[in-house]
Amino acid sequence: MIRVRFAPSPTGMFHVGGARSALFNWALAEQYGGQFVLRIEDTDAARNRPEWTEGIISALAWIGIHGENPVFEGPYFQSAYEPQHREAVAKLLADGKAYHCDCTREQLEARTGSEHRGYDGHCRDRGLTSGAVRFRTPDEGVTVVDDVIRGRLEFPNDAQEDFVIARTNGSPLYVLANAVDDITQSITHVIRGEEHLPNAARQQLLWPALGATPPVWAHLPVIVNEQRKKLSKRRDKVALESYRDEGYLAEAMVNYLMLLGWGPGGDREIMPWSEMMPLFKLEDVNSASAFFDEKKLRAFNGEYIRALPLAEFIARCDPFLDPSWDRQVFAEIAPLVQTRISVLSEVVPNVDFLFLPEPVFDQASWDKAMKNSPREILSGYLARLETVSFDPESLKTALEEVGQEHGLKLSKAQAPIRVALTGRTIGLPLFESIQALGPTRTQSRLHTALTRLAP
Repeated sequence: MIRVRFAPSPTGMFHVGGARSALFNWALAEQYGGQFVLRIEDTDAARNRPEWTEGIISALAWIGIHGENPVFEGPYFQSAYEPQHREAVAKLLADGKAYHCDCTREQLEARTGSEHRGYDGHCRDRGLTSGAVRFRTPDEGVTVVDDVIRGRLEFPNDAQEDFVIARTNGSPLYVLANAVDDITQSITHVIRGEEHLPNAARQQLLWPALGATPPVWAHLPVIVNEQRKKLSKRRDKVALESYRDEGYLAEAMVNYLMLLGWGPGGDREIMPWSEMMPLFKLEDVNSASAFFDEKKLRAFNGEYIRALPLAEFIARCDPFLDPSWDRQVFAEIAPLVQTRISVLSEVVPNVDFLFLPEPVFDQASWDKAMKNSPREILSGYLARLETVSFDPESLKTALEEVGQEHGLKLSKAQAPIRVALTGRTIGLPLFESIQALGPTRTQSRLHTALTRLAP
């Protein structure tokens, strides 16, 4: 049975690159009826925080990876496996495949004449019984990593130094702990980011040294930004939680992340998980870097929002609305909102004018709109509202007539009315918005705007 794993460290917000790796693993596990193991690599006590662990589990659940599915297993915590890590170090020492080393960096530089040279094997045959522990790499030949995505990778053994697997205090390093955990949990496929590729040759050596057959390797392409630089937590918007909180839909995010380095074939990109998952193949993943295009993700999200049944759209908007706002009023305007937003957080600036006592004026919008006979347009429209029917078509005709009287097309005549009523230059269709506001509030706001225009 296929057993994959996702092994994040709880040291910060959940990276979209990690989410992509998790989804590729999840797709393979679901497709073949295997197991997806969540392992929290929590051995960096100085940087780990419980809230980061909770954030990982919550973010994974948001994109559909959770314990309610029998494919899911865990979470396990790497710190709980320290006894197995120490046993592995002891075994490698007993088998002569590892040795103690007490060399300092300064001593190594003095021997080699360079701070950039790798370890020279000085302690291999000294018979030390304390110090850091190094794995004895082969002196000749090559270590081969057969990668499903990148093909056959050869690492000359004479270029690999004897790497450290345990510190002087006996605590294991990542390269060993990771391999031991995978062996202990019977992982068959290691699917992870390209940044882990340098560890693959070392772990390819460790697995058989510990009596296990190495897994199937697959290193996913790096995800880059618009400048084709690797996504960075310091520079780029990379936290999955940020996108969730902004109002991206989980199904849109899953769809988009699955396309970072892989595609279902053909021209179709918008595709639900149930259709994408059976098509996924590791061998079809591209080894070239994948561009995280936030504009494209936003467009995807807009498509998914517009495809929601209206009742579901209203329900998903609810967390973004002020608790005091009348939900019935929102439900009436929701069909207009649904066609115009790309993320759910945009619902607020589109509808807040309906619920606030007065619109919040954006000064730049006000200055832009109040240029072409604003006083005449506002007062002329006010006069017509005394007799006009409050349906969108009648409201539009009335403003067209006012605009014609002053030589303005409807697009120009709308500007001061929209800002007077909503505080903004863009938003929902104007005449449907006026209908939703009703005669009393509409007239009051137009009077307020005229007062604001007074010298």
